[in-house]
Amino acid sequence: MNYSIDRAQVKANAKAQLGSNLFGKVWMMALVVILIQGAILTIAPSIPVVGSVATLVLTGPLSIGVSLVFLKLERGNSDIELSDIFVSFSNRFSKDFLLGLMISIFTFLWSLLFIIPGIIKAYSYSMSFYISLDHPDWDWKQCMEESKRITNGHKGELFVLDLSFIGWYLVGSLCCGIGTLWVTPYHMAAMANYYEALKGMNQAPVYEAPVAPQAPVVEAPVEEPQNPQG
Repeated sequence: MNYSIDRAQVKANAKAQLGSNLFGKVWMMALVVILIQGAILTIAPSIPVVGSVATLVLTGPLSIGVSLVFLKLERGNSDIELSDIFVSFSNRFSKDFLLGLMISIFTFLWSLLFIIPGIIKAYSYSMSFYISLDHPDWDWKQCMEESKRITNGHKGELFVLDLSFIGWYLVGSLCCGIGTLWVTPYHMAAMANYYEALKGMNQAPVYEAPVAPQAPVVEAPVEEPQNPQG
């Protein structure tokens, strides 16, 4: 049985983790991280000859870095650094590249069946990067399968969560679109909180081996000593 996740609480937690000050250190650092990711993925396609390939190669590793930033915030570590976005480039680049590539391929293939199946699958795979960070020994298939498992029955909630930010983006767009930049960290922080709620809800129960029934102990009858006849 699937239980719903409190969307209002998820967003309240996200806002608290970023801080009440839009220009505070944490919120601004999260904003800069997103800007770096956006700038790289915007510039990469313009590279002659290899632009589209570069974008495909960098999407997964950069997504891992952004996911790490907001997962750290969700878990109470506000000491985020710009270098966090490049965490994948140390010793897990190929793994994160492959995960990002496979998510893109599978989502694209499902999109060929019209838009809606692609959107549904995008939500199915939406927790894959967080899962990869929590399970660095898992391969891309395990991460995607686990994401599908924990989002089962919650994809509609994720869609509504995304819809709940439309008003914020509209208000942000009134300031020549600049205000939307501050909404994106809030949105990303909410997604990290939603992942944590999903993970807690879907913890696998600890397996306990059944106790084998023990055979009843049969006590041998005790013979009463007979009195010798004199």
